[in-house]
Amino acid sequence: MSVDRSTGDQQPWPVEQAPGRVDAIRPEDDPFYAAPSGYEAVPPGTILRVRPVEIAMFGRLRQQVDAWQLLYRTTDLGGFAQAGVTTVLRPHNAEPVLLSYQCAIDGVASSCFPSYALRRGARAFGAVPQFEFLLVLHALRRGWTISIPDHEGPDGHWGSPQEPGFCTLDGIRAALSFEPLALHAHTPVALWGYSGGGLATSWAAEMAQDYAPELELVGAALGSPVGDPGSAFTRLNATLHAALPTLVVAGLRRTYPELDRIVRQYVNEDGMRILDSVESMTTVRAVARLARHDLDDYIDVPLADLLALPEIVEIFRDIQPGRTAPSMPLLVIQSVHDQIIAIDDVDGQVDRYVEAGAHVTYLRDRLSEHLSLHPLSAPTTLDWLADRFDGIPVPEPSIRTVWSTAFSLAAVRGVASLTWTTIRALTIGVRV
Repeated sequence: MSVDRSTGDQQPWPVEQAPGRVDAIRPEDDPFYAAPSGYEAVPPGTILRVRPVEIAMFGRLRQQVDAWQLLYRTTDLGGFAQAGVTTVLRPHNAEPVLLSYQCAIDGVASSCFPSYALRRGARAFGAVPQFEFLLVLHALRRGWTISIPDHEGPDGHWGSPQEPGFCTLDGIRAALSFEPLALHAHTPVALWGYSGGGLATSWAAEMAQDYAPELELVGAALGSPVGDPGSAFTRLNATLHAALPTLVVAGLRRTYPELDRIVRQYVNEDGMRILDSVESMTTVRAVARLARHDLDDYIDVPLADLLALPEIVEIFRDIQPGRTAPSMPLLVIQSVHDQIIAIDDVDGQVDRYVEAGAHVTYLRDRLSEHLSLHPLSAPTTLDWLADRFDGIPVPEPSIRTVWSTAFSLAAVRGVASLTWTTIRALTIGVRV
């Protein structure tokens, strides 16, 4: 899908300056998120509405950072216009670069959206973006301006293919045209995400060349980027992380009407109650509530038979990333002993990228697991992104299995610095 950006840097819509709010209210109740009449006619990435916001750890511990939210025009999976929101952060010592960070939203409730979960006053206990924000603050300390999009779109389309890419890329377009950030159309841009955010980053990297070819994307870092959502769905069922397949069903029902029809046909009354309940749960709360739940107990046919239906097979094929080679260099990091995302699935995604002609640096980490890999690999990831921003030549493509991405002097210093950022964020607040 290509998009006409012939308007260049021109803002074809009068930007509405919405007042900031001290209290955070859910997106479905917040008029800021409502698209204005006629917005469909403007190009993707056009800013529709702006407001300043206060950012806080876990909704309580205010951080000293300049922040705004941008409502902008973007595109859904069907090619139709929709309004998206990104939260943009600018440090006081900002360099002329932009990092788009895709959180692991991993849920369909609006309380999981970073635009709500990161705000002062948010009540979003168990929303993953609240934990990931520690890494965002650490990246801000490098002087990078950051865009954090609600990449699932306004309706929580978790697991949807391509659409997270559209939301992310249009959020970048909006950020580049937002005057207080002092950026421009040729600003170097990088992408970063982990787990569900790594999957969203994969889609943004894959869609960029056709959907947003004008962006100066210098690199994309994919941490534990799922690889094969269909494989993860079947493997995690009835495990400690059984909520994740249930949440995927909740998200994909909103994307694929045929899946919603199948769910209503085969899922029993107890199963429908569970699906309805996760609509309002944060990710951590859902994982705690649904540990070891077996989807086989809630359907009228064996799960294997249901997954073999042609419609389901097609959906699982549709949501698998890796069939398009991103045009920018990629860093992929994955734990060998990941308890949530199988190493084989990420190996497969990397293999598909390499076969399609992508430039990939792939690090397989032996000593970490899913939750520890993200902070431990953050210094290595940030150094790699810094090299891309600085225009340092990319090393030759490689696939390496290492004991730990944290086993270097630079990584140890980075982990120590990240620890200091965390202590400050959770006590006096970080000022950037």
